[in-house]
Amino acid sequence: MFYGYRRVQGEKTVTIGGLVKVQGLARVFPNTLHGFNVLYLVSSGLPQGAVALARAAKRKKVRVVINQNGVAYPGWYGQKFESINAPMAELLRIADHVFYQSEFCRMAAAEFLRVRPVSSEILYNSIDTNKFSPGNKADDLPLTLLLAGSQDKSYRVRVALKVLERVARHHAGVRLIITGRLGWMRRTEESRKMALQWASELGIDDRVDFTGPYSRAMAANIFRSAHILLHTKYNDPCPTVVLEAMACGLPVVYSATGGVPELVGSDAGVGIPGEVRWDKDMPPDPADLADAVLTVTDRYDHYSQAARQRALDRFDVGPWLKRHAEVFQRLVT
Repeated sequence: MFYGYRRVQGEKTVTIGGLVKVQGLARVFPNTLHGFNVLYLVSSGLPQGAVALARAAKRKKVRVVINQNGVAYPGWYGQKFESINAPMAELLRIADHVFYQSEFCRMAAAEFLRVRPVSSEILYNSIDTNKFSPGNKADDLPLTLLLAGSQDKSYRVRVALKVLERVARHHAGVRLIITGRLGWMRRTEESRKMALQWASELGIDDRVDFTGPYSRAMAANIFRSAHILLHTKYNDPCPTVVLEAMACGLPVVYSATGGVPELVGSDAGVGIPGEVRWDKDMPPDPADLADAVLTVTDRYDHYSQAARQRALDRFDVGPWLKRHAEVFQRLVT
């Protein structure tokens, strides 16, 4: 197995996007630089020269498997979106098998990549439900919301802060943890300064904690320090943070767009419906999200237990690895 990189980083290294999946696979199917018979590439973490690498692999009778996440579209990437999509489309043409991370991912690929792979299926992302499990929260821990992942779009933080301000009218001690890179300005510190200004204007700057980027080894403890995952991203294809949160017993309050409704279902959280658009991002209304937070808190035990059970039933890493093994075996025999 080769993942396109000379070295796969360990879980103590800060890793984002598609390379998180590579970390999980490499524990069972180690990265091999020479003599490999399967090339496995993740669309959201492609190595430099991925298309040339895949073509060279095919010439040597190496099987090519693509894990397809979302695509670039004008509302997210601007008018240069096609430059991002072009190599993904070519990789789907080359691939012997494609794992789409969600139905939404398959729909978006059909819309923008316009390639029908020779073999494909839906395989949702997964988590180790032993490592990601509920912890014992202190009885005096105030209601804590979590905005997890990386914050590369300013609206994700801005909406979360407005939700916090509204929820604070009902829960005096409520807090918000914001993780990951703040990446919408040229420098992280500029983004952080802007976020702090927004929080100050809303009168909630003393309720917000910025933790910065975190490694996968740190992730479970971060989720266990909160009660509810607040996921404000629009059209998120298949976010692993949602699965990690559910496995830790966190209900999800979210924008019901992209692939997230497929992950959360009807009992593990509350989604705010949104129009599917490609020309611009449509963040959820903070007032609606705040109401959803209050709905979840009123029946917290129900939602928390449902979130954990859904993660166990549908997204544990065991079946995910087993399905990969079955596909690999079929391709190389």
